Amino acid sequence: MTENVSPGGTAGLPVAEGRPARRPDPVAGVWRSRRYRWDLKWSPYAFLAPFFLFFTAFGLFPLLYTGWAALHQVELTDPNAMHWVGLHNFTRLLGDEFFWNALRNTLTIGLLSTVPQLLIALGVAQLLHHRLRGSAFFRVAVLTPYATSVAAATLVFVLLFGRDYGMINWASGLIGIEPVDWQNGTLASQLAVSTIVIWRWTGYNALIYLAAMQAVPEELYESAALDGASRWQQFRHVTVPSLRPTILFTCVVSTIGATQLFGEPLLFNGAAGATGGAEHQFQTLGLYLYEQGWVNLHLGRASAIAWTMFLILLLVGAVNGALMRWLRRREQS
Repeated sequence: MTENVSPGGTAGLPVAEGRPARRPDPVAGVWRSRRYRWDLKWSPYAFLAPFFLFFTAFGLFPLLYTGWAALHQVELTDPNAMHWVGLHNFTRLLGDEFFWNALRNTLTIGLLSTVPQLLIALGVAQLLHHRLRGSAFFRVAVLTPYATSVAAATLVFVLLFGRDYGMINWASGLIGIEPVDWQNGTLASQLAVSTIVIWRWTGYNALIYLAAMQAVPEELYESAALDGASRWQQFRHVTVPSLRPTILFTCVVSTIGATQLFGEPLLFNGAAGATGGAEHQFQTLGLYLYEQGWVNLHLGRASAIAWTMFLILLLVGAVNGALMRWLRRREQS
């Protein structure tokens, strides 16, 4: 036995005398090189393929089918019997007072829930940003409402906003305020539904703001403190300007959620069902879509409402993109 250098480039390995060293197979080497190139090229597509398959089956196909159904008169009792009506389902919405009522209610509830929700979330995030004892516990606690079931949360708030035995009316009665019929009043019912949304989503947005606050350089706060800025001035002139893209993002996401609001108003007055109260006072676009499609069985009209909501969200996205570009240009200048 003597040490030799093998043709593969490995030194110091014993090679039997009189036995020829094994030469590498050029065909196998070419095949391994080809498989390596294929792996680099096609592996990302293989990893992404499940997402696109599920998106096509449960996202793209329903969207396209709903758009096709919106151009037809079709009933849920016989979805295969379609009669072409063109844009009639869309033009009908222009003269539908219930559609405009649902749109107004959606806008009102969206404003009543989004503005206080984001302001409270910003304040909670500022408190959590400072060093607190048990900060991990509080961060988990603020996310608990988001993890709570919509049905469970809404039913609890129904008890709180009860007219005769609700805790809200009991507490307000202690200071001399007359009981409020939260489920039948227009503004009162919209405030009650907005309160449920605020309770569920404030903690979620607070954690988003907290993550953005932690990315703000500490040097900015140190410079502001050296200039004599108070905590409030630092928050106003350092934190809020640094969070503008994040605040805009949460505004857009909250707007999308408000446009699709469904579970809270549906369960807030279970006896009313999809009508959103006796006078449709808190019926949202999501409830109106459900009423047309699954109560009145007008699948074509429901599809037109769904596509109208989709177009509204596209408009919101376009406005968001324009604001983002304006903020970017402003920061660069």
